[in-house]
Amino acid sequence: MFHVVLITGISGSGKSVAIRQLEDQGYTCIDNLPVKFLHDFIASAREDGLEKVAVAIDVRSPGELANLPDVISAIRAMGTPLQVIFLEADDRTLKQRYSESRRRHPLAYRLQLKNGIAPSLGECIAHERELLAPLRDHEHVIDTSDLPPIQLRSWIKDLVVPDNNNVLLTFESFAFKKGVPSDADLVFDVRFLPNPHYDKDLRPLTGRDEPVATWLSQFDSVSEIINDITAYIQKWLPYYMQDTRSYLTVAIGCTGGQHRSVYVAEELAKRFSSHRPIRVRHRSQVPKNLT
Repeated sequence: MFHVVLITGISGSGKSVAIRQLEDQGYTCIDNLPVKFLHDFIASAREDGLEKVAVAIDVRSPGELANLPDVISAIRAMGTPLQVIFLEADDRTLKQRYSESRRRHPLAYRLQLKNGIAPSLGECIAHERELLAPLRDHEHVIDTSDLPPIQLRSWIKDLVVPDNNNVLLTFESFAFKKGVPSDADLVFDVRFLPNPHYDKDLRPLTGRDEPVATWLSQFDSVSEIINDITAYIQKWLPYYMQDTRSYLTVAIGCTGGQHRSVYVAEELAKRFSSHRPIRVRHRSQVPKNLT
């Protein structure tokens, strides 16, 4: 099956990491492709018999970025399965990454020519967000703030599956102390639940470990919130599907993202196991390996 992945998003959000992961998965990848060549490249790849191709397009790419949403719509209208992944991160994370890499923002020179003065990094980031907003609002977003590269690689690996026939339902745990992930469509707060952190034997474990699961399952409040969230999603998921969206991310948050949110996310995934495709991911837990 011919499958195309388009990686885009905010500069410094991890697009190079995503492209390298796709290369490892056997995708033919092109970085920094001009928007005007996207249609021709996909047509040529199909004619050449390629099955998996990936393209990165962002503000570095020459051409009118404003035309990209229409180009994407036209390609999909022709029956090409085009999966778009938009990467972003909060300003604090982006500034830290630029500081560590000591690289200039790709819009810095362009804005300096336009305005006659050198822009700050914050101004460059804000302008880039404005340019990319129309695309972000209609595609699947991954917030890479505080996300290690190995975690992003794991998520990309799980996400790029040639199956666009249904809404990809994702249950994602996170830590409120690190902020609410901006890629969430629905957010549920479970910080009110009993906390295994205060049990010295359970503290080093996670919500995926049986002792923690057994401990949490004894409380009525835990089963009740899981039942309530399940009922909410069961009621409204059909409406999200009617909205022609391809992704729905349900974020479950607790204080540290280790016990309660992880357990609830895992239990919700079990409740919706008949839905395809479905994903479970945990922002505060780095995978041990990536195979």
